[in-house]
Order: sequence, then C-alpha cells, then structure tokens
Amino acid sequence: MKILKNYIQKREKYLAFLNDNRTVRPFEWGVEFVKDFACCDGDLEEPLEFFRKFANEVISSSDAFFHLPEISDYEVRGEVVKWTSAVETTSQENNTVYARFFPYAKNKKGAVVVLPHWNAKAGSYFDLCRVFNKVGLSALRLTLPYHEERMPPELQRADYLVSPNIGRTIQSVRQAVLDTKAAVRWLHLQGYEKIGIVGTSIGSCVAFLAFVHEPLIQAGVFNHVSGYFADVVWRGISTYHVRAGFADKITLEDLRECWIPISPIVYIDKLTETLRPQRYIYTLYDLSFPVDLSKQLMKILREKGIKHSEVCLPCGHYTLGEKPWVYLDGWKIVSFLRKHLLKND
Repeated sequence: MKILKNYIQKREKYLAFLNDNRTVRPFEWGVEFVKDFACCDGDLEEPLEFFRKFANEVISSSDAFFHLPEISDYEVRGEVVKWTSAVETTSQENNTVYARFFPYAKNKKGAVVVLPHWNAKAGSYFDLCRVFNKVGLSALRLTLPYHEERMPPELQRADYLVSPNIGRTIQSVRQAVLDTKAAVRWLHLQGYEKIGIVGTSIGSCVAFLAFVHEPLIQAGVFNHVSGYFADVVWRGISTYHVRAGFADKITLEDLRECWIPISPIVYIDKLTETLRPQRYIYTLYDLSFPVDLSKQLMKILREKGIKHSEVCLPCGHYTLGEKPWVYLDGWKIVSFLRKHLLKND
C-alpha cells in the first residue's frame, strides 16, 4: 500500500502543477459582495466580526439565503439551455448561465444535473452525460460561475469562484447553488419524474448545498467530499495560490468561521428531514481534499444515523480522472443514480 500511496501522490503533484497558470491574488474581505443579505452594517463593523454575524444569520435562515426566485427567461438553442442567473455579479459575462442538455429520447422518467470540478474545460463531463443516456437517463451539464462562456476577459482561470476574497467566494458559491436549483427547476418544468444530481470537487460542495435546500432533487452523488470549505482551500495542493493570497492576514480558524455558510457540515441535520438516497465518494490518497476531512464528514453522518452510501477509492483527486479509476468512479456514479431514479416506487 505504501508503494501505491507514494506512486499516486507523486502522480497527484505532477498533474496538479502541469501547465500551472495559477495567480496569487491579494487578500480582501469583500464585504460589499454579501452585505445586501446581512442585517448588520459592513461599513461600520470590523470585517471579521461582520462575517461572524453574517455566518450566524445565514445558517439560521439558510432556506432564505439559498432561495431561488422565479426564473422567467429560460431559452433553448439546440442542445444549450441558457437563462439569467438569480445572482447579479459585477462581471456581465458571468450573469448568464449555460447548460448543455443530453436528452434521453424515449421517456422522461429521470434526469441528472451534472456539476463539473473547478476550472473544468469546455466539453468535460460530456462523456458521463452520454453514459447516463445509455442507461436511460437524461443529463444537464451546468457551466459553473466564471467558467467557459461565463469567464470575464481579465481571467485565465475561474479565480473568482474560489479566491482570497472572503465575500466574493461566498457570493460565487451561492450563485452556483442558485444556478443549480434553476437547472433542477428547468428539468422539472420539462416533465421529468425524478431528478438527481452529481458534483465533482467544488461541484460536489455545490451539489450538496443544493441537495439539502432543494426537495426536487431526489438522489445525489458527491464526488470528493469535505465538511469544511476553508480547510480544503487552506490545505489542498490545488489551492496553494489561494492560501498564499491569505498570507498572514487571517487564520484558518477565522477563515473557517467566515466560510461556514458554504460548508456542508453545518447543514447535515437537514438531511434528516427527508431520507433521500445519497452517495459520497472520496479517495484515499487525495492531496486536494485531504482524506481526514472526508472521513470526518462520514463519521458525522454515521453518528447522526443518516443513511448513506460511502465509497473510498485507492487513488487521489486528479488520478480519479485516469484509468482505471475513472471507470470505477463512473460506474459508482451512474449505477447509483440509475437505481434510484429509474426504479419503480
């Protein structure tokens, strides 16, 4: 096992820094990105205290924070569905949502919303969507905020989705959740009987937040998992440049408090409200989502008696996308959602 671990982690580092174009951006509090949703005054309070109060407000009223208003401008052009995001940002390009639709022609028994990883390229996850089609499911692959067509010209990577700007990161993840709920709603309007979701890496975090705040989602698969958003960013090799941007301006403990509203761990109790099928997939030698964070979340689910499926694969974050692991991962995703979305009640 030690030989495998050493090989996988060496491969992880190679893949993580291949063609590395990450930019270290400066730390910013970014109160202006979230203060419209807070009762406290970000202009008068010390920023850390503002975010602590803001976090408490969001957690106590998360259904309102993640509430999706009516979307009235869905537009279908060929295989692309587009609409205006419920969250308006300062980047005009980012305010239009795009999704690629892969319909299963024979019926509308089940559909899956697919959320990619951070900095996923155009066309990624299309193969997974086609596999869903082969087993009788439609699929809708969402473009996350600041990715692909949504990327503003000053960026080369989707830096604004996860950055050393506290408020902008919260706004971006909230936008991703609302965009996901809008995608689910569109599928529901098309007449799909059951809707599932799968997300990978940050897509997994977004999928979980949508899952616990959207009853229309009837089954979920979360590919790479952690209870705390801040800890992944602070410790993972994929986000070393974000960690560098924080420098010594904030501690991990304070960052964890600020970003707790976008951390799955605080919404675990919502899973007890409805017993929906859920599968968590994590990897043993992950250097981006450290495995102790995944195991901590699994332990909490077990302690709370929340029924779930748990899969641990002996590879890493990036190597999960390589053979043979990508095939095993795909099977674990597709078989689970097919079982729960196409079975007869």
